[in-house]
Amino acid sequence: MTSGSLARVHRRRVFYIPGYDPIHPRRYRELYRKEGAEQARISGYEIALAPKRAGGPYGWHVTSTQDGTDVEADVEVLVWSDIVRSSMGKSIPATYAQLVRTAWAYITSGALFRLMRLRKGPVIAALYPIVALIVQALVGIGIGWAAAALALALLPGFPLDWLAGLILGAAILTLTLRWFRTKDGKLFAYYLMHDYAFTARWGGANPPELEARMAEFAARIEEAMREDWDEVLIVGHSSGAHLAVSILADLIRENRLPPSSWQKYPGGRPSGRGAAPPALAFLSLGQVVPMVSYLPKATRLRADLAYLSTRSELFWLDVTAPGDGCAFALCDPVAVSGVAPEGQIHPLVISAAFTQTLSPERWRTLRWRFFRLHFQYLCAFDRPGDYDYFRLTAGPLTQAERFHGRAPSKSRITTPANRFTSVT
Repeated sequence: MTSGSLARVHRRRVFYIPGYDPIHPRRYRELYRKEGAEQARISGYEIALAPKRAGGPYGWHVTSTQDGTDVEADVEVLVWSDIVRSSMGKSIPATYAQLVRTAWAYITSGALFRLMRLRKGPVIAALYPIVALIVQALVGIGIGWAAAALALALLPGFPLDWLAGLILGAAILTLTLRWFRTKDGKLFAYYLMHDYAFTARWGGANPPELEARMAEFAARIEEAMREDWDEVLIVGHSSGAHLAVSILADLIRENRLPPSSWQKYPGGRPSGRGAAPPALAFLSLGQVVPMVSYLPKATRLRADLAYLSTRSELFWLDVTAPGDGCAFALCDPVAVSGVAPEGQIHPLVISAAFTQTLSPERWRTLRWRFFRLHFQYLCAFDRPGDYDYFRLTAGPLTQAERFHGRAPSKSRITTPANRFTSVT
């Protein structure tokens, strides 16, 4: 797949859609710089970053030499972290109210139990914040009760002693919960609770402010597809994957893209500016699509999954890994959602195979760091296989060329366990 007979990519436009992440997008630039340099050292190619030359306010320019070809890529982060932050600005009582609503949504709809038929890891990840927050409350109640009992024992006959004990216990419970919240940078209980609550609140539909932002993202991609690039690559990570599905489905359904070159030119895009429109590719990483598509009101997402899976205008690669406990590893997001149509051609589901592509030493270091592993797709691998993020984003082949003839993973899961399959 890397023979000289294939047309080479010299200029690529990359749009990165993050998951539910409140962090400033500069974090992704620094991650790309650091991990790209490490991957280049391991794999023997060259890669460097410079200030952005195209696109919106957040991005960077990449120059790389791989397989004897010089490649330039402009990466833009499509930001919705402000929407994430606004959804996370909840008081402690409001967060516990979210806990009740979210658990109710997933349990009463049957989604929780059906999701467990696919992968237990991400379901456990979804249950973790519920259990953690309940444990935190029980710890606070226990400490508060013990402190109140001790105070009453030391002050017998204190006026309204029962009321004083109640106030003391409530105060200690409040302080305990506040202390736990200050440690959430390591515990992730509040963060994950807000994440799942964001989806559950709307029953799998997108809130209006997110739909408006997705329309802006679609306009940015449409503009790039009419510019002089060899390939336009959309990367959707975690929750960003299902946003990308709907954005791309909208663009194709509304005839807002020029004809895709990878189907028109199966041997590769002809060289020379203006020879053909850019190839269009979609890379979904660590996707959690079923957490949304298994909810009753996710009709838009299910319709978009079914539609996009048949479209020849793009190439869609889905990469997960069984070692990532936060993702629905090797689950075909279309098939497991119960909406696989006749003529489905996407996505190509492959594994990043962390246990094989990371050294034993690094795997031992990372295997219990679940949140870090969920970002491994954006990082360097000690023994990269088919998947190398920096070859895909800054390498000399289109995604369609690179994975031409590649069979899906033998462990791919296509079980249609979804109770809700309506697309209207």
